[in-house]
Amino acid sequence: MEVLTKTPEKLVLRTSIGYPLANAIRRSVEEIPALAIDEVEIFKNDSALYDEVLAHRLGLIPLKTDSKMNEKTSIDLTIKKKGPGKVYSGDLEGGAKIIYDNIPITLLEDKQEIEVICTARLGKGTEHAKYVPGLVYYRHLTEIKSGNSHIDKIVENSKGLIKPEKKGSKWICDLNESEIDDIKKIGEDNIKDSEEILIFVESFGHMDAEKIILAAVERLEDNLIDFEKNIK
Repeated sequence: MEVLTKTPEKLVLRTSIGYPLANAIRRSVEEIPALAIDEVEIFKNDSALYDEVLAHRLGLIPLKTDSKMNEKTSIDLTIKKKGPGKVYSGDLEGGAKIIYDNIPITLLEDKQEIEVICTARLGKGTEHAKYVPGLVYYRHLTEIKSGNSHIDKIVENSKGLIKPEKKGSKWICDLNESEIDDIKKIGEDNIKDSEEILIFVESFGHMDAEKIILAAVERLEDNLIDFEKNIK
């Protein structure tokens, strides 16, 4: 396995684990506990948004998730603001860290007010999408037959995540859809999926991308152990 990109927001891995395992890891992301606003008590809402819509928008604001948090974690956050002006996620005050301060929540006209108390708790994406900490997706690298000057030129000029690699009579590369279509026009037998795939992990901010993939693997391992116990 090779790490191609590694930042708190994004992780890209090159591996040959195969689609079934990659998909199992992807689905396991929904079982990672993450912090999100679970209850909203609205004392005043003069904005144009219905209370239900306001509560929904608050629930989708990413909050920093700490490894020390557990199912008993309960954190209060408040917003109290008068118009005119916009209400942003950064206006939330309390014990949880707001990842992005500039997420718009609603708009207040002159003399309008909003006063809200929110309670954030840990949850899982299997309960609600607001608890999903990020995205995991994947795609195959492409294997191309070399020897045709037109195909070789397309491959050599490609701008994928990896530099085209020549292995014997074939290329291993990362092509976009347009480049793949151009090669198929020359001959579909010149191109096929490689055994290697690229796995992408994109964090919404609750936790680093690396922690998401590691936690997903841990959740998958726990599920497999439970499965093994239940079939014996």
